[in-house]
Amino acid sequence: MLMRTRAHRLTALLAALCALVLVAAGCGGRQAETGQEAKRITIGYIAWDEDIAVTNLFKVLLEEQGYQVTTTELEAGPVYAGLAQGNIDLFLDAWLPETHSDYWKQYSGQIEDLGVWYDQATLNIAVPNYLTDINSIADLKGRSGQFGGVITGIDPGAGLSRITKNNAIPQYQLDYTLQTSSTTAMLASLEKAINEHKPIVVTLWHPHWAYARYPIKDLQDPLGAMGQAEEIHSVGRAGFSQDFPQVTEMVKKFRLDDQTLSSLENAVNSAPKGQEAAAARKWADENPQVISAFAPGQ
Repeated sequence: MLMRTRAHRLTALLAALCALVLVAAGCGGRQAETGQEAKRITIGYIAWDEDIAVTNLFKVLLEEQGYQVTTTELEAGPVYAGLAQGNIDLFLDAWLPETHSDYWKQYSGQIEDLGVWYDQATLNIAVPNYLTDINSIADLKGRSGQFGGVITGIDPGAGLSRITKNNAIPQYQLDYTLQTSSTTAMLASLEKAINEHKPIVVTLWHPHWAYARYPIKDLQDPLGAMGQAEEIHSVGRAGFSQDFPQVTEMVKKFRLDDQTLSSLENAVNSAPKGQEAAAARKWADENPQVISAFAPGQ
């Protein structure tokens, strides 16, 4: 009985100490932006090239303002869950209202919408230009043998994958399987097919640097299965704007047009692995008028 009593006392003491540590940590991380703990920001991102580009841009700009920035690559679902749980502070690539609609319905009440920075985002199915007799998604019907019965896609958790599988394939009655893996794998397959002048059909989206690099075209979508042009939003965890008012103001002023975003994407995604942030810094130096519009003093 004595040992059980001591054990209970020890457990209670440990619990109390843990509570004090958590409270202290919470107070340190939620004070004004001048506190060292409060200067730590975690940005979650998905493996979409525009997100890689803008995440690295914000990383270098915020670090130059004294923030300690951690970037974490995840699929879209875990990013939204991380925001809702407070483990991720910021996400710069929320596609609304359609692509990320499932996540938005589940988590929007637990996160903050910080505004739109791009408003012409589209989801597409694309083929090389040399496939001159295929100009519509409908033209793919009955020709699956030419493409090995496969539409080459990106990561399975992407909204683009969901919409292609659940909307485009059944609506156009296509006898194809959506082959998912990653954006990198899809682009490698696309480049290989083009180099060999072979047929391939891929899932792709605007904005993306692939349209400038490869001879490809979007297929017309007369049924509207891929949805209309969307907006890309920046979102933060609950309380983000209160905890980081200066960063919030910067995020809300952030805007890029097609040409500027393509330039940034090309710079960052053409950089050697591990040099993406350096490429973003160089791009920022070369585009001061863009940076000064949302990050004064840079």
